[in-house]
Amino acid sequence: MGRLGKVDPSSYSQSELVTTEHSAINWKVDFADTKLRGSVQHRFNVLSSNLDKILLDVRDIEVKNATLLAGGSEVPINYFISDPVADIGQKLTLELPAGTAKGSLNVRIDYETASNASGLQWLKPAQTLGKQHPYMFSQCQSIHARSVMPCQDTPAVKFSYDAIIEHPTELTALMSAVIDKKESGKTHFKQSVPIPAYLVAIAIGKLVSRPLGENSNVWAEEGIVDACAEEFSETSTMLKTASDICGPYVWKQYDLLVMPPSFPYGGMENPCLTFVTPTLLAGDKSLADVVAHEIAHSWTGNLVTNKNFEHFWLNEGFTVFVESKIVGRMQGDKELDFKMLSNLIDLQECLRCQLSGTPELTKLVVDLSNCGPDDAFSSVPYMKGSTFLRYLEDLFGGAAVFEPFLRDYLKKFAYKSIETDDFKGALYDYFKDSEQKDKLTAVDWDLWLNGEGMPPIIPKFDESLANVIKDLSNLWSTKTVDQLTNNPDIKKPISVHQQIAFLGKLIETKDIVELNEQKIDLLESTYNLKQSKNAELRFRINRLIIRARLIQRLDEIIKFANSNFRMKFCRPIYRDLAAWPEAKPRAVENFLKVKDEMMSMCAHTVEKDLGLK
Repeated sequence: MGRLGKVDPSSYSQSELVTTEHSAINWKVDFADTKLRGSVQHRFNVLSSNLDKILLDVRDIEVKNATLLAGGSEVPINYFISDPVADIGQKLTLELPAGTAKGSLNVRIDYETASNASGLQWLKPAQTLGKQHPYMFSQCQSIHARSVMPCQDTPAVKFSYDAIIEHPTELTALMSAVIDKKESGKTHFKQSVPIPAYLVAIAIGKLVSRPLGENSNVWAEEGIVDACAEEFSETSTMLKTASDICGPYVWKQYDLLVMPPSFPYGGMENPCLTFVTPTLLAGDKSLADVVAHEIAHSWTGNLVTNKNFEHFWLNEGFTVFVESKIVGRMQGDKELDFKMLSNLIDLQECLRCQLSGTPELTKLVVDLSNCGPDDAFSSVPYMKGSTFLRYLEDLFGGAAVFEPFLRDYLKKFAYKSIETDDFKGALYDYFKDSEQKDKLTAVDWDLWLNGEGMPPIIPKFDESLANVIKDLSNLWSTKTVDQLTNNPDIKKPISVHQQIAFLGKLIETKDIVELNEQKIDLLESTYNLKQSKNAELRFRINRLIIRARLIQRLDEIIKFANSNFRMKFCRPIYRDLAAWPEAKPRAVENFLKVKDEMMSMCAHTVEKDLGLK
């Protein structure tokens, strides 16, 4: 594939020559043809004199017209689109008149999206909860905004936007922006804070809302909205806690939209409107931490943004770090440390399975010259990144010393896009005259940023909650069913988070004595797993059922895989099934049947997991 841009290997746009300042979007939503039709008008800031062309990213977009708007007149401009590059898309070249000066330049592009645009998911009424109306939503991270509009699809560029969306009158339109005005079948939006293209988001469906706080609502289909309001009732507390840690919240509104099951992630931090998976509805708020994660993104990722996805850990490592602090403030330091230790179990499994053949992707800063960001996506930037920050916090003297630096860093780079060296520079600047300055020499930057595998140093965590799990998984993996049945230690109460970590540790254990139907039955009855609505628990018990090779339970495993297309769940399930010769044909057959109901990045990666690509 090779490096495309000077600043971003995954984008054609030359942000060092021209940047987008504001975009005005006009879309007519066509459910019959599953297309967006309309235009986008970009106000560019030209940074180079005599610029002869502007390069934008597109993917499967049909451009109808390109027009230069100057002094009240409209001048058509020549444009052409390159051949597609796999996993990247195409380059749209807009030719500029000779002698184009530096400064402001307005260009309108009339276009329509492909009916299978990679960043859009169109659901038929039957695929929704209410079964009456269609539904559409976007997922532009990492580089799918280019399938939704011609743009500089790189986080190096941030722009404000407004939008006018024409949609069926009976449906509600929402965007990653504040609603400015509503008319019949037309909604106007405004996002005044500059954002990267991947944070442009839209959802349209039969949606209703319930209040969660002063500037916060939850949106969902009617059938689940009250359950959602109950599940996410602590959102305002999380928001206030995050502000205490990170500084003022600049986005005005914080709404949640509970998505259809085909949404591929746990959450997506779209400004003003976080998208979350319905798999968080456990009935006991035990999975609502994902909301703390998405709230943290309001600062780490949305306000201070990675310049390209090679530095994705600056978005995600910082966000997991802040999320754990929110959890710590609300639930105590033991829970904070237990969460970070559990994250390391997940990281270990990711390195063992998903990334076993691509050790170069286990580095904190990766090289994306020959790899699309979707293929590099893993838990490494999240878990290894947050562990690095915890190591630095401990090194410099704990939260009381490090949190003021964190706030300073967020203030310094607010509204900017940065690379790892910018963070490193800020750390050195902040501590260079302090008592801690000698600690700077202790940091092995090369090992942390470019070393492969697990973090080089595991910070000292409070292990009291984790030790319970260690003992329990040791018990279940070394004892027979007979030895376990009347053992009082397996009956000791543990929290839902401990149950999740315990099952995760069992999955990671190489040898388990008598992993058979009887042991799985005992596990399920001891921890009420058959009745549980908690998707994290059900996901892990299903993986143990696969490991026990209980072919008679394959139907329920497939049923779980089809109940949601969240990549965190369906990818490992399909990977496990692909390694089970008796089950693989069923897994492939099922995947081919449901593939069109998945978002394209999910289908694309599962296809690879099954060895079909």
